[in-house]
Amino acid sequence: MKLWEKSAVPDPLVIEFTSGKDRTTDLRLAEWDIAGSMAHAIMLKETGLISAGEKKELLKALGFLFEKAKKGDLIIEEGIEDIHSQIEKELTFIIGDTGKKIHTGRSRNDQVLVDLRLYTRKETDDLAKNVSRLFYKLQELSEQHRETLVPGYTHMQPAMVSSFGLWFGSYAECLADDILLLAGARSLIDRNPLGTGAGYGSSLPLNRKLTTGLLEFGDLLYNSAYASLGRGKAEFAIASALASVAQTLSRFSTDVCLFMTSEFHFIDFPDEYVTGSSIMPQKRNPDVFELIRGRTNLIQTLPGQIATLISGLPSGYNRELQLLKQLIFNAFPDLKECIDILIVMLDHIKLNKEITENPLYNSIYSTEEVNRLVKQSVPFRDAYRRVSEVIGKGVFTKTSIDEYTHEGSIGNLCNREIAKIFEERVRCFKSKSSEELVGKLIKMQ
Repeated sequence: MKLWEKSAVPDPLVIEFTSGKDRTTDLRLAEWDIAGSMAHAIMLKETGLISAGEKKELLKALGFLFEKAKKGDLIIEEGIEDIHSQIEKELTFIIGDTGKKIHTGRSRNDQVLVDLRLYTRKETDDLAKNVSRLFYKLQELSEQHRETLVPGYTHMQPAMVSSFGLWFGSYAECLADDILLLAGARSLIDRNPLGTGAGYGSSLPLNRKLTTGLLEFGDLLYNSAYASLGRGKAEFAIASALASVAQTLSRFSTDVCLFMTSEFHFIDFPDEYVTGSSIMPQKRNPDVFELIRGRTNLIQTLPGQIATLISGLPSGYNRELQLLKQLIFNAFPDLKECIDILIVMLDHIKLNKEITENPLYNSIYSTEEVNRLVKQSVPFRDAYRRVSEVIGKGVFTKTSIDEYTHEGSIGNLCNREIAKIFEERVRCFKSKSSEELVGKLIKMQ
């Protein structure tokens, strides 16, 4: 069954190629497609396009299909093009001709746009919860190890005195900025395209503000032509936010892989959390972090893939846009799995607390000596020259660190201030689950 099918019988090869992976990937949209159809049915009744009895029939049948989808029993049958066609077929089978009225005033274009925005809105909210878990775990470790010193590196060379508290905290604040990008993407997708049809509206008396409220969108996507044009832009915004979170995880994983080497030996994990070699008995490999890095590096390519896919497309719907779904669908669970396993690993991280006792790191105290001289009224450039001369003679020895008081230094991590920023930014992630939304709509029979 194809919603566009006319008298000519489509060639099966054409259908198979143009449907792509929709028969499997579209199942992720089933619950949201049903929710959108429920809101649409309520609106059709309110505008007089269907009767109260027909609305009740549609909502009851859609509720049945929702439960079927939740149980995993709703499938897209062979010969059915996508989830929209399958649901309409099932509705017609359950309630006859009334089922055929569900597509009144609607196109597959605005239908899939609604599904995608509802789906990605909820996935974005769920991701924000996971990012929050990681944020607070990093802040907890930052506070716990605020006084554990570690060399800070620049240009891959020992540079200055740092701490694990500062290191963990830096990635927590990184997530605070990532969540801001995620919130921006959420705001962009939280607008209702239902009723824009194929991109040019409808001559039927649709009430788009009603469906906007029913589906709890923040606002309308007003211009019908932009609804189509905005496909790709919305996915690009989401992909950019996901890529930002992915970059944070990737860089953290690289640090861990480096710090776990025998040469560094800053970090370790229990034997149960590392892997070995089939030939080298001594190996303790950070496979988890290497895979996090690999998977998140692939996620970072998403904005480029989407930009390439939509580049040069004319306005209106183009079939390439179908390919966007798979890219976004895969990214959310991949990122979630990476965050989940990272939190598990952080629960078992072991830190070397004697790192700076190694004479190799004596030089990181040189800036401390410069600053001591500065506090004694020696001009900075003269102080710098004095200490560098001592270093040049090879006689510089480890001293002690001075007091760090300014905001964001090892002595003043400002974790509370960072948490406040994060908490303010994370408040917008609060959409209902498909069950909650459908439960509300079904009561409107």
